[in-house]
Amino acid sequence: MATHAKRDYYEVLSVERTAADQDIKSAYRKLAMQFHPDRNPGNPEAEEKFKEASEAYSVLMDSEKRARYDRFGHAGVNGGGGFDPSNMADFGDIFGDIFSDFFGVNVGGRGGHRGNVQRGGDEQVDLHLTFEEAAFGKKTQVKVRRYEVCEQCKGSGAAPGKGPVTCATCGGRGQVRYQQGFFSIARTCPTCHGAGRAITDPCTKCKGETRVMRERMVDVSVPAGVEDATKIRYQEYGDAGIGGGPPGNLYVVLHVKPHPFFEREGKELFCSVPISYTQAALGTEITIPTLEGEHKLKIPEGTQTGTVLRVRGKGVPSLKGGGKGDLHVQLRVETPRKLTKRQRELLEELGTTFAVENKPEPHGLFEKVKDIFG
Repeated sequence: MATHAKRDYYEVLSVERTAADQDIKSAYRKLAMQFHPDRNPGNPEAEEKFKEASEAYSVLMDSEKRARYDRFGHAGVNGGGGFDPSNMADFGDIFGDIFSDFFGVNVGGRGGHRGNVQRGGDEQVDLHLTFEEAAFGKKTQVKVRRYEVCEQCKGSGAAPGKGPVTCATCGGRGQVRYQQGFFSIARTCPTCHGAGRAITDPCTKCKGETRVMRERMVDVSVPAGVEDATKIRYQEYGDAGIGGGPPGNLYVVLHVKPHPFFEREGKELFCSVPISYTQAALGTEITIPTLEGEHKLKIPEGTQTGTVLRVRGKGVPSLKGGGKGDLHVQLRVETPRKLTKRQRELLEELGTTFAVENKPEPHGLFEKVKDIFG
């Protein structure tokens, strides 16, 4: 009987070899949802694909195994051996959250109260900045509403002097276990919701929820050079976890107000400055605004409209370091709309001098063509 070659793990999950853990996890979740035996009873092909995806996931989510696999292929991980369902208990930490999220179950032989330990949720707040504040940075505070551990019960959920009792349904295990196919599946206890304990006298402040909603002012440091829609993450400044779980994160989303004069691309600034006809023709020195104050800009003689002059170091600081960008000044020569009598006379006189200097050749275009073909 022919043996099929084992497929590449990255191909199995349809991810790139450079995929991040979250991309691998998302890809596996999609396949698990599609091919899980509970959703495909009596379908050996789906079961095989589920085991194949699980094997790929268990290797690629383990940094050491993934490194060996990237270097040596299947031979680098367990000699290229296949996925053994009896070892699912060894991967409880890897698979538990996926099956809990999608099927409401925990996979493997681990007991304990994992089902009641939850990471806190992430919080997000908006921070509005002026153009200058985004360019040069700012220290400020934002108001955050988040769940915090109840101070009265210290997160136990029980009234002072009282404590939780062992759940009678699960015997304190937090799970009710049963066998299904080659999986030993443990569902979260419906009575204690995975805690293994029940509270008979709840805390009067948090009503047994272990957390309370609070409003806090959080210090925020906006680095110089940020742009609109930038997200700043403050790790573990989100909601408190449940059952000893870690806190979530706080994300501060920046909204930068447009500038009436400057436009920005990365660390480069752009603006448009009007100059008069005589300034463009004769050259001059003008004063232009920058984000740091006024700056003297020399206009060369004979400047044409649309000319762009660069002012080095007058842009925005780079968020990644490396100094400031430049300011690009586009010059716009303005033609006067109304002229006094004297101004008109002077321009007409000036025009005659240009006409003399730029007098056309004796033979026009028609004569030249005639000479060529005649």
